[in-house]
Amino acid sequence: MSLNPEQLEEDCKIILKSPRIKNKIVVLCEGVIATIEGRRSPQAYKKMEEMPDANFYKACVPTWWRQKLPEFFNCGDRKDVLDTYSTLSILHEKDTTNSYLDPDRLFAMIDLDLQLQTIDNYIFTDTEAIFRSLYEKSEVKEQNAAQHRIWITGLIHKEAYFLIPELQPIFDKCCNAPIYQGNPAVLANIYLDMADTICSDLDLQNNLQRAFDRISYCSGLDCTKVENFQASWKERFHNAVDETHRNQSIAVLLTIKKAKDYWHQIKPSGDFSREDWVFREQLSLEIGRFYSQQSSDVKSHIPFFFKTLYEFV
Repeated sequence: MSLNPEQLEEDCKIILKSPRIKNKIVVLCEGVIATIEGRRSPQAYKKMEEMPDANFYKACVPTWWRQKLPEFFNCGDRKDVLDTYSTLSILHEKDTTNSYLDPDRLFAMIDLDLQLQTIDNYIFTDTEAIFRSLYEKSEVKEQNAAQHRIWITGLIHKEAYFLIPELQPIFDKCCNAPIYQGNPAVLANIYLDMADTICSDLDLQNNLQRAFDRISYCSGLDCTKVENFQASWKERFHNAVDETHRNQSIAVLLTIKKAKDYWHQIKPSGDFSREDWVFREQLSLEIGRFYSQQSSDVKSHIPFFFKTLYEFV
């Protein structure tokens, strides 16, 4: 459920009046909005970086970035983030004396998802237009990056970045070794499970043409209908000629097949006294630290995003 206009304005005013954003980059992201005793407050917003989504992106900040680190705010769902971005800009213009915001340093990061989301008062009219401008063949278009203030994930969700093949060593070495469906978490098995449910995924079928347009660059896939795609993806995955070829198949899958349900099936093994979601949050921070140490290559979406942010420090 999206924020109502009163909640939206209240949240934006709290952000604008927060001294901690002064001379800082501000990143709006999806996630639960902090409350204290059922209400929003400045004290709650001081704890925003402890919320799971904002906390993950904070963990992704490159290790070489030492000063004036970005400030992250959870803003609700994807529409809420876009509305917050727009409203912050409008309110700042109306009353700059009571705002610590630098509009040139305001950014948002939202999920690609399958559904199209329109955007008002922005240089790109919808989320798909941002995706086409930012990415090509699952790589960031470096020449276009600087013009974007609203960024969109190149994979379908933030959670898809928790399941890329390069993370398998983290799953293998993690304390309370992660399990998936009762067995050690092997990412290749998760990909195959994702592929097995493609034909029963109504959300994917309802947005099939948009999904297939995103991955049309990948050779060897039959995108005439969903059953053919499923069969051709499995064949391509199983018969990959090398790691690069196999990883491209995985990137294609994680671009169109929702990953959240599979991430939520990952649980701790052994003696873990807290809820499963706490374990996943801790694991996501380990994954964030992995991204913080990666080079800002065009193939590495999150590190490249932070490289772009740093140019505005």
